[in-house]
Amino acid sequence: MRHSPADNAKSARRISRRALLLAGGQAAFMGVLVLRMRYMQVEQADKYRMLAEENRINIRLIAPARGLIFDRNGVVLAENEQNYRIVMVREDAGDIEATIARLSQLVELDPEALNRAIKEMNKRSPFVPVTIADRLRWEDLARVAVNAPALPGVTPEVGLSRRYPLAEDFAHIVGYVGPVSDYDLSKIDDPDPLLQIPKFQIGKLGVEKRMESRLRGRAGTRRIEVNSAGRVMRELERIEGIPGDDIQLTVDAGLQNFVQARLALTESASAVVMDTQTGDILASGSSPSFDPNKFVRGISVADYRELMDNKFRPMSNKAVQGTYPPGSTYKMVVALAALEEGLADERETITCKGFITVGKRRFHCWKRSGHGVTDMNKGIAESCDVYFYEIARRVGIDKISEMARRFGLGMRHDLPMSGIAAGLVPTKQWKRDKHGAEWLIGDTLNAGIGQGYVLASPLQLAVMTSRLASGREIWPRLIKTINGVETPIRDGGPMGIDPENMRLVLRGMFNVSNSRKGTAYSSRIAEAGMELAGKTGTSQVRNITMAERARGVLKDEDLPWERRDHALFVAYAPFEKPRYAVSVVVEHGGGGSKAAAPVARDILLYALYGGVPPLSAYPASQRKRIGDVLSQLKLRVPEERPVRRVRI
Repeated sequence: MRHSPADNAKSARRISRRALLLAGGQAAFMGVLVLRMRYMQVEQADKYRMLAEENRINIRLIAPARGLIFDRNGVVLAENEQNYRIVMVREDAGDIEATIARLSQLVELDPEALNRAIKEMNKRSPFVPVTIADRLRWEDLARVAVNAPALPGVTPEVGLSRRYPLAEDFAHIVGYVGPVSDYDLSKIDDPDPLLQIPKFQIGKLGVEKRMESRLRGRAGTRRIEVNSAGRVMRELERIEGIPGDDIQLTVDAGLQNFVQARLALTESASAVVMDTQTGDILASGSSPSFDPNKFVRGISVADYRELMDNKFRPMSNKAVQGTYPPGSTYKMVVALAALEEGLADERETITCKGFITVGKRRFHCWKRSGHGVTDMNKGIAESCDVYFYEIARRVGIDKISEMARRFGLGMRHDLPMSGIAAGLVPTKQWKRDKHGAEWLIGDTLNAGIGQGYVLASPLQLAVMTSRLASGREIWPRLIKTINGVETPIRDGGPMGIDPENMRLVLRGMFNVSNSRKGTAYSSRIAEAGMELAGKTGTSQVRNITMAERARGVLKDEDLPWERRDHALFVAYAPFEKPRYAVSVVVEHGGGGSKAAAPVARDILLYALYGGVPPLSAYPASQRKRIGDVLSQLKLRVPEERPVRRVRI
């Protein structure tokens, strides 16, 4: 069909408009594309150059050297040692199984540790390095380094790992470090990027945990060049981190070792030694103990179960976590409360017939035949319960507890140790709030001899004894210096107690171990000028029932170990010029005079002599036996070093 000239012209005009529209669209698109390319290549050149560089250069954190921990004389308690390890980055490794198979041909891999590493690798981001093997020999590390081209994503590294040279001696004080866990991260609001470093170690217990922020330090960085397979080609820049602070404790490593060795001759015990002038904790022992080095690498299930199943609780720091009825060691507090209130004096006597009757109940003295006519001096020296029943009844529980708090009981002392217990000094209001019941006169009598609701830790008893010996409000101190800077000694000044009242109580403590009828006369110090003043205590765990008596169970030692009484002893020496105070608790040890006092005397003598005491310091009749005891101790001589920043 032929079109007319008019139709052809109309069609040509339509095609021309479409061509113009299409050409215009193409021109506009090309213009936008050119402008975009110019924007990206010129104006955004720096940004994309940086992104390209990041594909070629990685920045990784360098763990800083952890601060060292020393004793007061420069003995190293926690140090760093070199640790050769292999890490893998999942993002760079490609076929993980094939890479691990090649790696296992070069070094021996622990199957259990390898499984844990693979699980961790799958949980973490693909670019986070995960430790495949650590604590390798140098030869193994070198072998991996030589074969690095065949091991994509695998990097041999040299790091630092914690080591505790004195192991069990300081496990409960220094504590230990361990790899960061998911639980640790869940408790931190703003985690330090350092915590993402493979197997990075943080404090888990004791000083290591409480001083973590000071010991950890700040991370360094290194810029490394990698190829397209993610393999490290070279290190471009390295900025070392800032090491953690070095911390010097107040403890004496030699004395601490002696305390641990002496406590080890018991089944379960604890002791605290304090400087009565400064409040410095010179030793804090808890036995049995454990090896903290096992936790650094991750303790095995078998070893952990063994610790947890031990009935003597080696993981518990009994010196600060354990709380016990203080028994008769509490009687000095009761005596001072009565003296300060004017409700007792030096001359007054009370007749002890072996018991006191209140209502229809009898409260017995430990000496069933009674002590007869007893004044305060005799009441303390011979530990007459009836005497203290009577004066506790006069004073009342609230005044007794008020005096106890003045001597550091019933409070949580601020020290960088784990699980410090507050103990308990009860009041009438406390019982209403806690038990919904009124305070009874029988409760007061029990508290008067350190039983019932009263609870104290060995640390608190050492603080109490230091304040008795010095007459000042001494506070315990564990950190001596941080990076060489002395931490302040806290002294609250005089106790504010009448000197005559204090003198009377201290004279009673002196007679405990220096009067023939004193409860700890057998644990006296024979060396003139070094005499100790102390107080025995027996903390009742449970009464012997009538049924048990019918079966012939008449004495505490006839009971199973866990039902026997706790043995306690507090003391200071020398009496005339007090320098050291000690508290000892032997769990289920029976009587304080028999089980705890001899331990406390040995510890005080070591502190006084600065080493194993000579046998001349003991009564002549005991020297052979004491020599046998001291010869059993497994002592070590710690190596002293100047306190300085030692890095490995």
